[in-house]
Amino acid sequence: MKMFTKNKLITGSALLVALSFSQQIKAQEVISIQQAVENTLKNNLNIKQAAFNAALSEENVRQSKNALLPTLNGGIEQSMRWGRSQQQTGLYENRQSYTMNPSLSTSISLFEGGTKLNQIRQNKILLAADQTNVEKVKNDLILQVVTAYLQVLNNQDQVKATQQQLEVANSTLKREQALLDVGNKTLADISQAKSQAATAELNLTNAQNQLTISYLTLGQLMEIQPPMTFKVQAPLVNELNNIQNTYVPSDIYQQALNTFPDIKLAGLNSKAAEKAIDLAKGSYFPKVSLGAGLNSAYYYQFNIDKTNPLYAGVNNPLNDQLSGNFGQFVGMSISVPIFNGFAARSSVRKAKIVFQQRITDERLAKNNLIKVINQAVADLNAAQSRYSSTQNAFQAQKDAFYVIEQRYTVGLVNSLDYSTAQTNRNKAEIDFILAKYDLLFRAKVIDYYLGKQIVF
Repeated sequence: MKMFTKNKLITGSALLVALSFSQQIKAQEVISIQQAVENTLKNNLNIKQAAFNAALSEENVRQSKNALLPTLNGGIEQSMRWGRSQQQTGLYENRQSYTMNPSLSTSISLFEGGTKLNQIRQNKILLAADQTNVEKVKNDLILQVVTAYLQVLNNQDQVKATQQQLEVANSTLKREQALLDVGNKTLADISQAKSQAATAELNLTNAQNQLTISYLTLGQLMEIQPPMTFKVQAPLVNELNNIQNTYVPSDIYQQALNTFPDIKLAGLNSKAAEKAIDLAKGSYFPKVSLGAGLNSAYYYQFNIDKTNPLYAGVNNPLNDQLSGNFGQFVGMSISVPIFNGFAARSSVRKAKIVFQQRITDERLAKNNLIKVINQAVADLNAAQSRYSSTQNAFQAQKDAFYVIEQRYTVGLVNSLDYSTAQTNRNKAEIDFILAKYDLLFRAKVIDYYLGKQIVF
């Protein structure tokens, strides 16, 4: 009797935990898979990081265009001089003087082998690549959300199933104890019933833990910190009946080539690498630039005798000196590369190698896409067969357990056979739940590659 009392306390505690968890979930907000996806796309930090990279690329495009504009620089050079130096009189004297040289210059590149234009073109491609990468990050996260969302649904059903199994096990244990008390059952029968109840309790605990973990996973994708304040919405009953089973992998592949961000990103990276070759070839060509400028000077000498005719004109006013010393210049420079240690040739060769790498990456992306699509279609077909088989098996085990339960009630079946039938029925139910959500997930993966919105 003491063992039974302890067992009742344990199983009762498990039911209280399950009830508490159920009540907590009921009070939470119910979200659909569309809302889960929207929350992830709005809050996930990986998307924001990718968006920052795209913003940097946009600024690179803007700056490369501005590099075509002329440069304009102004400056003032100032200096103070002390000590003995030759003066205008021809004599060496100790003097202190101040000199100022203002200047303004501008220059523009007339020709650089197309380097700046090719840089603009490459930066535009890189911008498109970073923008596509944002879509890729979003696309990958959508599949992760779908996976996590369906895992929550699966684990919720697992909790419900194990709760029902625990209730049946406790009822059986109570009945066995009553029969033992009147001498109609043995200690072996009660031990078997206790074992079933303990196993059901453990299964419930494991299912609840898995449900908690799956909620955490989904919440983390949406950047929600614990405790989770939402509940997922189960799919409609007819969702599984609407799953198509006549997909042709080649048709899905052709459609995915035009919509799948991974393929578009790989293509843009190839184009950017190709443009890098033209950019590197610019080092072979001469560089021609045009420059112009203005300059002047102001000079002041301290501690001089202004009455001395030898110093006439020294320390004239600032405006007079600046206008009197005003100068202008215009010039053109041409730089012709003759030999630079084969640096230009090496840069071109490396750019060509990188281009071949990006072309190979693009081919690998396409090859991988057709492989995963073929696998996805095969997985969907297998999941449909498994769903049908587990559904039939679950129904058969339910019918078999019902018969055994009726016979057990009237004493025509021993506790071991009853326990075995109950275990088989429970296992068949768990297998059916797993097959149901596996089928639903495989169907959503096909929608993912087709670029369809994933809805329930």
